[in-house]
Amino acid sequence: MKTLASRLPRPALPSGGMSILGDRVLWALLAGMLLLGLLDPDQLGPSLAFMRKALVGMAPFFAIAVAFAAYAKASGFDQTLARVFSGKPWVTILAAAATGALSPFCSCGVIPVMAAMLRAGVPLAPVMAFCIASPVMDPEMFIITAAGISPEFAVVKTFTAFGIGLLAGFTIYGLQRGGMLQQALRPSLEAVGCCSGGAKAPSASVNWRFWQEDHRRATFSREIASTGWFLGKWLTVAFFLESLMVAYIPSEWVVRLVGGESWSAIPLAALVGIPAYMNGFAAVPLVGGLMQMGMSPGAGLAFMTAGAVSSIPAALAVYALVRRPVFALYIAMGFVGSVAAGVAYTLFL
Repeated sequence: MKTLASRLPRPALPSGGMSILGDRVLWALLAGMLLLGLLDPDQLGPSLAFMRKALVGMAPFFAIAVAFAAYAKASGFDQTLARVFSGKPWVTILAAAATGALSPFCSCGVIPVMAAMLRAGVPLAPVMAFCIASPVMDPEMFIITAAGISPEFAVVKTFTAFGIGLLAGFTIYGLQRGGMLQQALRPSLEAVGCCSGGAKAPSASVNWRFWQEDHRRATFSREIASTGWFLGKWLTVAFFLESLMVAYIPSEWVVRLVGGESWSAIPLAALVGIPAYMNGFAAVPLVGGLMQMGMSPGAGLAFMTAGAVSSIPAALAVYALVRRPVFALYIAMGFVGSVAAGVAYTLFL
């Protein structure tokens, strides 16, 4: 009797070796490494080690997210998901923001889920509400934040995740009603995972045991290979850039820039958080130390929220996925929502 693993076709790279050799993202990554090796050879080794450690740490979450996207496509669940999120806009946005605020996905791990939802036809408003709220807070981050900063700060950050999701969702819904943002995915990704070579596409019905049908197994294999390769290469570039940020942007610079208690520190902290933020776990001791040195809690909240949503690794992955107007709105919502949360925290708590 065949096992599930034996019945699944082995994924191949999306379009063969020639497409990989002509991949501009891959060549840009190699060029960056070569340039670093020429200008600062002592940093090349640490950057590669940082990249490897980040990719290994991300691998389980990334694999689960990509597998979920492929499973949803192969089983037909993506169409059911699209119908569920195509109900009353205010209900779907509210549910998406709440789910995102409690989901375990980080800023990079949520990208495959975002791609799967958009390609399934889920409206952009609830997708953005989910994907902006998700990286700000998750159960593990709540515990670490409560222990490293304070329980009050963790609770406020959770409500901030929900609020920023609502802000993004309803803003996009309003813009779409005005005829804007009708196309979200980049054309190159709209074709990722599409059937080729005369293969039969999954039917509209849901078959949870997709491996029982040849065409669904083929769809799963293509989705795993194409989506994993597309997003994986962009995440590799993102982690390489993050390694350079860690090496060349000293934490003392961040302390001097956003360590004050003036009102201007809140938007400044949000601006600095976008490029300087590394990851949620590293940000907790950093922000805790800054607050002990005089940084206001509102500025600390703005720094962590803006960084979680719009940090360079996450922003680069979103940029590879969606069209430029949607990407610009993603960054804008991250900044505006973070500043608003920081101001509200300072005023009321």
